Amino acid sequence: MKFSCSQQILSKALNTVSKAVTSKTTIPVLKGILMEATKEGTLILSASDLDVSIEKTITEVSVEEAGSAVVLSKLFTDIIRKLPNEEIKIELLDQTIMIKAPGSEFTVVGLSAEEFPNISAIKELERLNIEKELFKNLIRKSAFCASIDESKGIITGVLFELDQENIRVVALDGFRMAIITEAMKNESSQKIIIPAKILQEIYKIIAELEGEEDLIFILGEKKAIIEMENLKIVLRLLDGDFIKYKDIMPKESKCVVKALRKDLFESIERAALLSKEGKNNLIKLSILEDSLTITSRSDEGTVREEARIERTGEDLEIGFNAKYLLDVLKVLEEEEVVLEMNTSVKPCLIKPVSGEQFAYLVLPVRISS
Repeated sequence: MKFSCSQQILSKALNTVSKAVTSKTTIPVLKGILMEATKEGTLILSASDLDVSIEKTITEVSVEEAGSAVVLSKLFTDIIRKLPNEEIKIELLDQTIMIKAPGSEFTVVGLSAEEFPNISAIKELERLNIEKELFKNLIRKSAFCASIDESKGIITGVLFELDQENIRVVALDGFRMAIITEAMKNESSQKIIIPAKILQEIYKIIAELEGEEDLIFILGEKKAIIEMENLKIVLRLLDGDFIKYKDIMPKESKCVVKALRKDLFESIERAALLSKEGKNNLIKLSILEDSLTITSRSDEGTVREEARIERTGEDLEIGFNAKYLLDVLKVLEEEEVVLEMNTSVKPCLIKPVSGEQFAYLVLPVRISS
């Protein structure tokens, strides 16, 4: 193996691929990045922790000799990042990798490429074309609601549910739930569950890509593949049945509030400055006629915020963890939102004024009367 490449291009590709490298493994090859210089004149970089695998193809490379080797990710990435923005020459000699740049020369020990896992094998069920921004929004508006407690099993994942008209994503953690729906024509109905922490890494990777090219989403039985811009991400799916989320949705609402999203967010954010010092980030919402009063108290002081609303139904006093409401209001772009509530101990439904683009459910916190 012998090739040369721009330091900037190689460093950027290594930064992307290294997101799939784990230090929590006893398998040495999984701490590395597989480099494959091909006869076609491309360089393919791959990394995997067996849950997510990333493969990046570099076309701006000069290959003198095809071949492959695995390099320890952290050391190799650090070396390339520290080198000047010049052409770098890399050559494999036996199991030693030589890295040359103007005024610098490194040799590092390589590992056999034959030990690296085959990451691309998948039994394809459906292939979708999804707009890059749409996919980012599906992740951004849902993944934060999934559980971060690994012992919670299936709800550490995000459900992707396809029918012939829509794609719907659902995430919940026992205290809140997100349901995001986008119109999309699909050939068949499918359900897959992707770990939320993997989706959040994928979001970061996609956000760094400059083009507006659609991504290809390939669904399989145990894996899914996302492809775009010389990049392939293979991810493990969670196995099992997701919570029957439709059964959790409220059937009625006795108090309905329409509010300006930005004003509501800012009022809750200010009230949360004191709620952080108390228990459960607790804020209290008092809904009376066309006025919403948000209060919070701690040993450090008290706060009272008032916001104009449109209310139908009954008056209500209800408590919430401020963070759960802020997390929802922060990811939305709508000018107005609707909050539907029943009693002080039943969940609040946050939805758009019209349509079904999103629905968030947030459990209240009991407040002393």
